[in-house]
Amino acid sequence: MTFLYPQLLWLLLVLPLLIAAYILLLRRRSKAAVRYADLSLVAEAIGSRRQLRRHIPPLLLLLALAALALAITRPSATITLPTEHRTIILAMDVSRSMRATDVQPNRIVASQTAAKGFIKDLPSDIHVGIVTFAVSASAVQQPTPDHDALLQAIDAFKLQFGTATGSGLIVSLAMMFPDAGIDVEALTLGPRSRFGWRSRDEPEANAPINRPRAPAKAFTPVAPGSYPYGAIILLSDGRRTTGPDPIDAARMAADRGVRVYTVGFGTKDGTANFGEFGGSSAYFRLDEEALKTIAGITKGEYFYAGTAEDLKKVYEKVNNRLAMEKKQTEITALLAALAALLLIAAIALSLAWSHRSV
Repeated sequence: MTFLYPQLLWLLLVLPLLIAAYILLLRRRSKAAVRYADLSLVAEAIGSRRQLRRHIPPLLLLLALAALALAITRPSATITLPTEHRTIILAMDVSRSMRATDVQPNRIVASQTAAKGFIKDLPSDIHVGIVTFAVSASAVQQPTPDHDALLQAIDAFKLQFGTATGSGLIVSLAMMFPDAGIDVEALTLGPRSRFGWRSRDEPEANAPINRPRAPAKAFTPVAPGSYPYGAIILLSDGRRTTGPDPIDAARMAADRGVRVYTVGFGTKDGTANFGEFGGSSAYFRLDEEALKTIAGITKGEYFYAGTAEDLKKVYEKVNNRLAMEKKQTEITALLAALAALLLIAAIALSLAWSHRSV
């Protein structure tokens, strides 16, 4: 527990003084009873003194004062609370390497099955959007709480060449912040690759050479991981082969406070080509370091899923992290409310028991 005004903790020193004053008052009452009362009244006084219940209202009052003294110091504590996340973007790799069978029945089916199970377990007030990426990235489903629409979008995946991980992140950010003016086209035009990616300076076919672009809206960077209303879950099985650098895209997410949870699946040693690339010797290895770096930059977390069952467990862990999370929270209001309840209880018990004794 931490305190905004720790110098006010000295107020707690008043409590021992109040206890001493209460004990002194009891002793004076006892002496007065012996001096002025007859034997029957003394016996009654001694009997009532043995009844512990008469000390309960003062004890509750003392606890109320202690809670108030702590509340004045503005304390904060780490408490596990329901998260405020309301939008989750699933950025899913649909490159051709997802047909590899090192995860049964294959990587794409395993990821689709786990994603659908994850969505079914989400509460209805959380909106989910879906982005796919291969040679480019596409927003296949805008954020919605409609589970049926999400499941249909996942079942409609079509595999393509290339792995533009950075593009997947950028499109996910644009989906999460639709009014932020993120220029997806300008940011995702990377250098030409063996998959035909167009360079930033190369105009599109039949496009004006000096086409003006809408200026991006200015924003003030925030602390990584501080955005409480959304998160991105990125799934990929291989290395980035085209598109913008995913590390740069991760820094964009970090500047907006968005956590990126990365999931790497397939076998760590990769898998040999399975006959879809004209017999060429292709080898697809999981780039764990890149996925760990992306998660680290954004204050997210990396998970490795080697099988379909492992991937399902990963989704369950992420789901739990999105449902509950630990936060440093000021508890002044809680202590003030506790003090009020204790004070009310002390007054009520005192009145009730004094009424019975009359």
